[in-house]
Amino acid sequence: MNLKDKITNLPQSPGIYQYFDNNKRLLYIGKAKNLKKRVSSYFKSDTTPKNNLGARIYKMISETLFLDYIVVESEHDALILENSLIKQLKPKYNILLRDDKTYPYIFINLNEEFPRFEITRKVIKGKNIKYFGPFSTSANEILKSIYDIFPLVQKKNCLKGKKACLFHQIEKCKAPCEGKIDSESYMKIVEDAFLSIKDRRKMINLLKEKMEFYSQKLLFEEALKIRDNIQKIEKANILSHVDLAKMEDFDIFAIAIDDIRAVGIRLFIREGKVTSSSNAHFKSDNGFDINELYKVLLLEYYQHSSFYTPKNILIYEDFKDRNLIEEILRDKQKKKTQIKVPKIGDLKNLTHLAYKNALEILRIETSKNSTVILGQLKSFFNLNKTPFEIEGFDNSHMMGQATVGAMVKWNEKFIKKSYRHYNLDAKDEYAQMRELLTRRVESFSKNPPPDLFVIDGGETLMKLAIKIIKQNGIFVDVIAIAKEKKDAKTMRAKGKAADIIYTKDGEFKLSPSDKRLQFIQNIRDESHRFAISFFKKQKLKADREISLLNKRGVGEAKVRKLLQYFETFENIQNASFKEIEEVVGTKIAQSIKNI
Repeated sequence: MNLKDKITNLPQSPGIYQYFDNNKRLLYIGKAKNLKKRVSSYFKSDTTPKNNLGARIYKMISETLFLDYIVVESEHDALILENSLIKQLKPKYNILLRDDKTYPYIFINLNEEFPRFEITRKVIKGKNIKYFGPFSTSANEILKSIYDIFPLVQKKNCLKGKKACLFHQIEKCKAPCEGKIDSESYMKIVEDAFLSIKDRRKMINLLKEKMEFYSQKLLFEEALKIRDNIQKIEKANILSHVDLAKMEDFDIFAIAIDDIRAVGIRLFIREGKVTSSSNAHFKSDNGFDINELYKVLLLEYYQHSSFYTPKNILIYEDFKDRNLIEEILRDKQKKKTQIKVPKIGDLKNLTHLAYKNALEILRIETSKNSTVILGQLKSFFNLNKTPFEIEGFDNSHMMGQATVGAMVKWNEKFIKKSYRHYNLDAKDEYAQMRELLTRRVESFSKNPPPDLFVIDGGETLMKLAIKIIKQNGIFVDVIAIAKEKKDAKTMRAKGKAADIIYTKDGEFKLSPSDKRLQFIQNIRDESHRFAISFFKKQKLKADREISLLNKRGVGEAKVRKLLQYFETFENIQNASFKEIEEVVGTKIAQSIKNI
């Protein structure tokens, strides 16, 4: 069915719609209360874009040749499905939030006789649990400071013992384990700790007193630890001067936009004070829609934040789906959550403060040098998108042993917490890369795709990566980089090999001083380093296994024969005597099984 017929036959039902280009690549996912009405609003009768569309949407509709859709029960369900599919498939024209994450809370279980403060990112079951936060930074430093300042039960297992420990001797605990303090007196200390968490300035003053005390006692190491804690808490406390007369709770959101970047700010106000703030970053070559930005920002944050949502959420400016998001939050939180746009007074000033901070972060982001080189990469290599987020891939092995793959991630810098190692089963380089990339693509639903894959290899591996991506309907550019070869041998000049870059448009030979080449080399070198480090670890493990077999009288030839048949040492270990006997004979099987 062609595009015109598909639009004509759309149902007047809620659902999500998907636009594809002439290569069947996914361009956009949208939600609609009425699919027929919504999709028709983009197109003229001849399926060309309507003239009243914005530049971004007009360009998208101009590229659209195919349409697909999914019908759901309500607009509410459509919004949830849309958000899920966008994260999984990352269409070209949708906006994706990269840094969606949960934020830590400090909590205390007041059901306990002598409760302790702890950190959590999950809801703790119980009726009398008190939470503080969320904390975008410094949660650990605040928790450490509580136990430095107040003589509370320091460790979980302290109360299990019946005798006071070292913490009591150094006056960091009142020893409830020996009955040296009753629950009522202990709770007064807990209440003082409450106040210091709520008022960070009070906490900092108490820490300074403690630091001075340690200095006078010549306990300089302890004093330095507290000084470091103070600096981290102060750094995260830049908005703590904002106090409201009313003891109210608010979450505040504001967004600032330029040509290819947007920054969303979140301020968390608890009992009239800003407890913390965080920011989210959006990047797009195709401009931004303020409705989509607020929708993604709010849905992603409250998808994870199930501890506590204030009754009132404040936003800097209104957006189209505000009432629908409000309805979703009410259903989730089981209370009358409201999303408001304050027009006057202190609350208006707070949303304006959030917006000013978003503008400042946007200014800093835009001035970074990486913005220039990323634009040059897109232009020179004819990439579909500016490669804001890049993943590099490499594999390593020796004679078929310890076969491993590695993925590294770059987004303004190398994001080491997002690196991944893979144990691979394939034996040749092509099959190994196929296995590595396939496993990565299969994880897109949990870990969204980047803008660019950088493959350590030549044209063949580049084409393989493109094929795997197309088969899964994903929109990712691919670059491969390899040493120049002649007659299957690496060409070297004065000890160095020239690098060639391969893209869908052909190969590129750049000067060694070219910044674009150096940038790609940096990604390749990091993925290679990471692969080799894991290979060495796995190889050492394999060598130990070989050594153990050698000690049992199994020679190198027999080890190779066993690995060729069973593939891994674990499989050899788990094999039965009869299975091993069939491969290497009775004597060796007896040695391996210690018979």
